[in-house]
Amino acid sequence: MIRLGLRLTLNGGKEAAIRLIITIAAVAIGVGLLLIALAGMNAINAQNARSAWLNTGMRLGPGGPATNVSSTGRSDPLWWLFSTDAFGHQEIDEIDVAPTGPGSPVPPGLTKLPGPGQYYASPALGRLLHSVPASELGDRFSGTQVGTIGAAGLPAPNSLIMVVGQTAAQLSHEGASEVTSINTDTHLGGIVGWDAHKLQVILAVGALALLFPVLIFIGTATRLSAARREQRFAAMRLVGATPRQVSVISAVEASVAALGGVAVGFGLFFLIRPALSQVAFTGEPFASGDLSLSPTDILLAVVGVPLLAALAARVAMRRVQISPLGVTRRVTPKPPRAYRVLPLAVGIAELIYFVNVGHPRSTGGQIEAYFSGCLLIMAGLVIAGPWLTMVGSRILARRAARPAVLIAGRRLSDNPRAAFRSISGLIIALFATSVSVGVISTIKADHNTSGGGPGASHTLFEEFMGFAGPLSVPAQTPAAPTVSAAVVDELRSISGVRGVTLIHSLTAAEGGQPGTREFLAACDQLAHTPSFGRCPAGASVVALAGNLDALIGGNSGSLAHRVWPAASISQQQLQQLPVRAIVVGTNGSRVTIETARTALEVAFPGSGPVTLAEINTADNRTITELQQMTNVVILASLVIAGCSLAVSVTGGINDRRRPFSLLRLTGVSVGVLRKVVALEAAVPLLLIAVISTAMGFLAAGLFLNSQLSESLRVPGSEYFVIVVAGLVASLAIIASTLPLIERITGPEVARNE
Repeated sequence: MIRLGLRLTLNGGKEAAIRLIITIAAVAIGVGLLLIALAGMNAINAQNARSAWLNTGMRLGPGGPATNVSSTGRSDPLWWLFSTDAFGHQEIDEIDVAPTGPGSPVPPGLTKLPGPGQYYASPALGRLLHSVPASELGDRFSGTQVGTIGAAGLPAPNSLIMVVGQTAAQLSHEGASEVTSINTDTHLGGIVGWDAHKLQVILAVGALALLFPVLIFIGTATRLSAARREQRFAAMRLVGATPRQVSVISAVEASVAALGGVAVGFGLFFLIRPALSQVAFTGEPFASGDLSLSPTDILLAVVGVPLLAALAARVAMRRVQISPLGVTRRVTPKPPRAYRVLPLAVGIAELIYFVNVGHPRSTGGQIEAYFSGCLLIMAGLVIAGPWLTMVGSRILARRAARPAVLIAGRRLSDNPRAAFRSISGLIIALFATSVSVGVISTIKADHNTSGGGPGASHTLFEEFMGFAGPLSVPAQTPAAPTVSAAVVDELRSISGVRGVTLIHSLTAAEGGQPGTREFLAACDQLAHTPSFGRCPAGASVVALAGNLDALIGGNSGSLAHRVWPAASISQQQLQQLPVRAIVVGTNGSRVTIETARTALEVAFPGSGPVTLAEINTADNRTITELQQMTNVVILASLVIAGCSLAVSVTGGINDRRRPFSLLRLTGVSVGVLRKVVALEAAVPLLLIAVISTAMGFLAAGLFLNSQLSESLRVPGSEYFVIVVAGLVASLAIIASTLPLIERITGPEVARNE
């Protein structure tokens, strides 16, 4: 039977060849997606492993102990101080070190520790230091470069890292930690690196959201020319073939296609892997070799996907197993009932309950509540899909004004399950991505630090450590640095600097209210840095928010629209108060911003001036990248659904050659038949796409209202453009199959069959 199955598969004529090619393509897509997800997980782990050393000495919590710190009796600890800087949109990591003996640990990528006045730089930073003027970057770092950080210490090829040698006396007075080993824990969740578990879950969810439509595609491809194959298998049963023998023949065909698809899928993966390494999924590109596959990964792809493909084929052809005459006894299936909508209603009701009553207090309870609600809605959409398709088709038939619409509506209402089957994979992907886009868009709109227009990226902000915090004043407040007129004049003399605003602090020690801290600014200075707010008419000094960290970190985009209240203090009194922060307005050019940043760092060593748009950049970048991946999943799933529909349409046309030929003999034009086929495919696709998207936004809105007390923000036009583009692409794929009708429905078909 295996030999017969191979002969029917490889020498079964044009139909068998087309079916084999389509199934191989479907399996190849599934294998490629699976390999990309597995390699992406491995790449994230590799990148995190190379960045773990940067978290050495990290504090585990406010006032908590630092990791890798020295203990009593340990010799040769290493003084360690981590800080960050920026150049353009790139972050620079600086690690100041000072050994206490020959046994001090050495970070990965270094041959030895740098001495005082020496530093090691990453290759990308070394090139940058030599390519831009010193006034923009080099003047921030004193000393001589004595080496280059090797690949073992580089999270990414473009990482900007510097290891600077200092003396123990210097670092001991600058808040450094003494460490006895270099951190290697990738699950520490420190300053540098990413939450590998979350990113892996995101990759896995994205891959599953695409694999589900692919499995539907495989099942649809298996059913290509299903009617003729069922007749062939039934004929085998009538001449004595057992159900097991028929199953073997069907399994052989599915296995050949699956193995061919696995080979093509591996070829596609290795072909596009160089391009994938440049995708900054974690914010930085992967190094060469990060996107690798372990033996377990390869075994999973080689064995797992063919097994799933064979299972999908077995389910698709299960009707032949009933009896030899099961194919000939065809009747209109029972219509789906309205009770199929119950799981969908229960899922929505659960999320509504948490909106009115309140979300669970524990994290585990919240996960169970919202996950179960979304899972019920997804399952409800799949269960209710045939009923929704039937309702839509009946409405279509009831209001039909043309024969094509009437025929399509009647056929859909007679067998809505078959019409829904080919696009059921679209439900999960489109619902899940709609929920993600709704939540991400709302969070991004409410916490967007780059939403203040170009002014946010043109304005530098430097707060002196410990001064822009909450209203409550610590018992011991460090002395504010002296900001001389010469420093202000130097900043203003930089070409492209529009203005400099000094932010002063008024505490109880300076005559303010006990237990409070007020931030003040002069209006004549603030007028030249409009991105930081405005003064009311007639005011000379204004009071800013009591917590600059919360104000700037929460939503700096709103600062440009703030009108600060006038303060009851004169400019002469203001000049006597300590300066707590500096705001520098520029024309937005890179040269001006970096020159001003360098001037601030030279004037105030240890400072870290950033533009308003750079604050919380990592969070915004992560949100943007998740949004981009969501868009890719939407577009790809829609295209895959279109391919499934194209195969389904082709198979349906092929199976109905005789009825269509008879209709043509009675005078029905080819154009009418094309409209019938197009409507049968397009109506379920558009109907389910609209419903699943609406359910996704509803679930996102209920979650946001319950969990974050926020209202759903409508996603940007990019999301809707991608959805529409995907639907148009799916419809175009369907349209490409319509010319087949004229070729296979001639009068000779009705005569010969």
